[in-house]
Amino acid sequence: MASDRDVGEMLAAAIGGLGPLARRLNQLHTRLWYEQVDRDLTGPQFTVLSLLEIHGDLDQGTLGSLAHLDKSTAAPLLDRLRRRGLVELTKDDADKRRKLVRLTADGRAVAQRLGPSVISVSNQMLAVLNPEERQQFLAFVHRVLQDEPAE
Repeated sequence: MASDRDVGEMLAAAIGGLGPLARRLNQLHTRLWYEQVDRDLTGPQFTVLSLLEIHGDLDQGTLGSLAHLDKSTAAPLLDRLRRRGLVELTKDDADKRRKLVRLTADGRAVAQRLGPSVISVSNQMLAVLNPEERQQFLAFVHRVLQDEPAE
């Protein structure tokens, strides 16, 4: 049986670990996003608009994969963007089961307008790190996420 001290140390390690830190990091990012980027467009929505600007028209599956969205999240997110006039959804002429997503002129303008603010929020969050530490930190996070299980 574990001693009270061992249990206390174990619980302290648990609440000082990755989960609580990831939650706090997300809370900070969400607050800064809301204050400095946009109150009506979420980070995942910005990612979708940006991917469409970078890659051009994409099928819904490819877009969801690139944006790291599961199927249950992608469809409602795209519908919200469609209703705001930022994307258009059409059926693929070659395969009627596939939906193609196209960025509208308004969607392009939003992505381009918000890009500098998104970068500014990232820079603000990483300001305590020197440039080498920033690169290392981001590389470590990418490495942790590279083998992320598929949803």
